[in-house]
Amino acid sequence: MRLALIAVLMGSVASAPAFAKDKKAPAADSAEAAAAAADAVDASDAKDVANDPSPQGAGAYLAARVASQQSDFEQAAHYYRKLMTSGDVSAETAEATLASQIAIADYDHAVPLARQMVEAQTGSQIAAMAVVAADAKAGNWPAVIKIVDDEAADPGPLLGGLAKGWALVGEGKISDAAKAFDALGKQPALGAFASYHKALSLALVGDYEGANAILSGKDGKMITATRRGVIAQAEILSQLERDKDAVALIDDRFGPDLDPQLQSIRDRLAKGETLPFTIVRNASDGVAEVYYSVAQALIGDAPDTFTLMHTRMASYIEPDMDDATLMTAALLDKAKQYDLAIAAYASVKPDSPIYQAAEIGRAESMVRADRNDAAIEVLENLSRRDPQLRGVWTALGDTLRREQRYGEAAKAYDKAIALIKTPQEDDWFVYYSRAIAQERSGDWKNAEAGFREALKLSPDQPAVLNYLGYSYVDKGENLDEALAMIRKAVKERPQSGFIVDSLGWALYKTGNYKEAVTEMERAVSLEPRDPLLNDHLGDVLWAVGRKREARFQWSRALSFGTQDDQSGTAEDLDLDRVREKLSVGLDQVLKDEGAPPLKPIEASDVSN
Repeated sequence: MRLALIAVLMGSVASAPAFAKDKKAPAADSAEAAAAAADAVDASDAKDVANDPSPQGAGAYLAARVASQQSDFEQAAHYYRKLMTSGDVSAETAEATLASQIAIADYDHAVPLARQMVEAQTGSQIAAMAVVAADAKAGNWPAVIKIVDDEAADPGPLLGGLAKGWALVGEGKISDAAKAFDALGKQPALGAFASYHKALSLALVGDYEGANAILSGKDGKMITATRRGVIAQAEILSQLERDKDAVALIDDRFGPDLDPQLQSIRDRLAKGETLPFTIVRNASDGVAEVYYSVAQALIGDAPDTFTLMHTRMASYIEPDMDDATLMTAALLDKAKQYDLAIAAYASVKPDSPIYQAAEIGRAESMVRADRNDAAIEVLENLSRRDPQLRGVWTALGDTLRREQRYGEAAKAYDKAIALIKTPQEDDWFVYYSRAIAQERSGDWKNAEAGFREALKLSPDQPAVLNYLGYSYVDKGENLDEALAMIRKAVKERPQSGFIVDSLGWALYKTGNYKEAVTEMERAVSLEPRDPLLNDHLGDVLWAVGRKREARFQWSRALSFGTQDDQSGTAEDLDLDRVREKLSVGLDQVLKDEGAPPLKPIEASDVSN
């Protein structure tokens, strides 16, 4: 059923060149690099690469292809436009140009190009989708119906069918619209979509009884599995003076932990306030909802760029459709197009009910773009704006912790925890995060209590078991309990090199050197380039007399530790100490530090 649905949603785009992986495209670090390299291509070879026989045309083609593969939509749009200007007006280049323009929300160029492509009958599904969106935005309903009915222009059966229904609503033909939705709903896998949009159209014209009958019918559970579906039915129930039922619906679907928008809706319903119907305010909004509905169905099962086409066009029709904006931003963030993601998040206005979610998303994209200071500023401003939002304090704590500002991070987590009324199992992570910040800032007493609290909430969490157990081992405290904790963590996550390292280090610290070697070698095999793990393996190998191998591991640790450390463990590694071990050996380093000498446990101790 799911595969059939995706096939219907994607239509012919599954083989469209804009979304295909080009195996012949060059391996380059950037579109600019590909363009520079391709500028040296011989003119005769360039004829085989693009329609433009010049080396510059070949460079633009290669750069555009690389940019597309890297989801660098801005560079792709630039180079594809360059190709078209140079004379390459092939259907493939036109569609790739259009897709990149829509991806960066350049509708001023995208819409005219899409109209030209439809008129030229290129068969581009994306072009047809863009033209439907433009005409729906303008309220040109005859044009929407015309292109949907045109066999040469295929926006996709689901999108086209739903758009036609809303076009008939726009023309005031409610009965015809209902028939169109019903006809679409008879197609395999499309019933819930058709029912949802028919319900919205009935609610738009005031038929709340008819709308609720649909939402409470056979497709109701599927429809209200989505957040917007729940909000739509809650508003419809409120219009029917059934606020208690609306509250029950929200509680049933989302439980007690609601985001600010849902909490506000629930609070108003609980007070008996009659909510207006806002999900769609006119037929144009209905078409925007179509694009968003299809995007929700595509997410995770279709190329992200194709899903992005739908969310971008939903926002194009209805700029204040913030749910579509959030999905757009998330897709751009996933594609590592952080500047575009940040801009999308920033377009959500402060009076939006999901402004806080957008700002948290913007901060997260900033962190991934290595703009941590800017992210902290965003989150601090948000915390001052509304200090009662737990998620903001948690996000601020996470960001401060990444910046190693542990004392400030712990205080942010304090604020988040203070807002937890009754701790639930899922809350273990904020207690755990605060404990890490406390431990790193030297507040072991509170950190230990925090780790214990996290384990009370979720006793089998391997991350907590590992961190607390490792900390005990490092401090020489509660060694039996620590070893049991770490063994349990390894059992839960046997493929985690860092947790296996903790076990090896615990065995080493307790003098069980032979078993420690086995575990440390396994840890390094799982995380071969981690500097701290390689250093630990060196110590363990030295302890069993394999001194040449130990020096080799310390050399690796030193090499990896001076490179960009992706795991974040280099901060725990004293590189000068590693150099000293390479120079004089571990025994002398321990002696100079006043630490106990290496001493394996007795065989009798092992058996005990």
